[in-house]
Amino acid sequence: MSDLVLMQVDDRVALITINDPDRRNAITAESSAALRAAVEAAQSDDGVHAVVVTGAGKAFCAGADLTALGAATEEGLRVIYDGFLAVAQCSLPTIAAVNGAAVGAGLNLALATDVRIAGPHASFDPRFQKLGIHPGGGATWMLQRAIGPQAARAALLFGARFDAEAAVRHGLALEIADDPVAAALALASGPASAPREVVLSTKASMRATANPGTVDLDQHRIAVDVEIGPQAVSIESPEFAQRLAAAKRK
Repeated sequence: MSDLVLMQVDDRVALITINDPDRRNAITAESSAALRAAVEAAQSDDGVHAVVVTGAGKAFCAGADLTALGAATEEGLRVIYDGFLAVAQCSLPTIAAVNGAAVGAGLNLALATDVRIAGPHASFDPRFQKLGIHPGGGATWMLQRAIGPQAARAALLFGARFDAEAAVRHGLALEIADDPVAAALALASGPASAPREVVLSTKASMRATANPGTVDLDQHRIAVDVEIGPQAVSIESPEFAQRLAAAKRK
């Protein structure tokens, strides 16, 4: 396991922490791969019944590392997506303990979980439009599923961001907790105390009945494929190159 992603298991709950606070837990190819490895390790452990994801330091996840994003082709984008898609694909119940800013791909990571608990200083910010790039990773689908089309369009078309209170009001977060990790672990004690096969089958059934006739994982894959072409084109634009150059100078 990479030091960029830490995992500990207590009382049948895996706590996965993105551990790059100096970069506000920005996603790189390495941390994305480490996140997938942690999720797969939790799934393969019969002693784990639920997963909590959080970030070290003051941020939850500041999005994709801009240098990595600027060099990304469609294949490179899928590498960056891979970690939060592993969370989205996880067969176990998942909770995001959003301790601070969840930006861009970091918002995608939060949206990939089943439940989000916000700390007092949490913020949920798509940031794609401000960066001059098209949303990716299934963001358009995940946001509309989580908060409905109007609020999702406010976020992705008009740049709206949500603080902790607004996130709860719009259904983006379940609740606000002074210690979101502790609150997430307390919530995870439910599946932790239930038979694992019941936990797994209940989540599978909810995926299948959210939109009968489809499974939400299939819908997410379609959304990723729809978005990735326009996102790759937008990353190659002069406008994004200027933003990337400005970010490097800071």
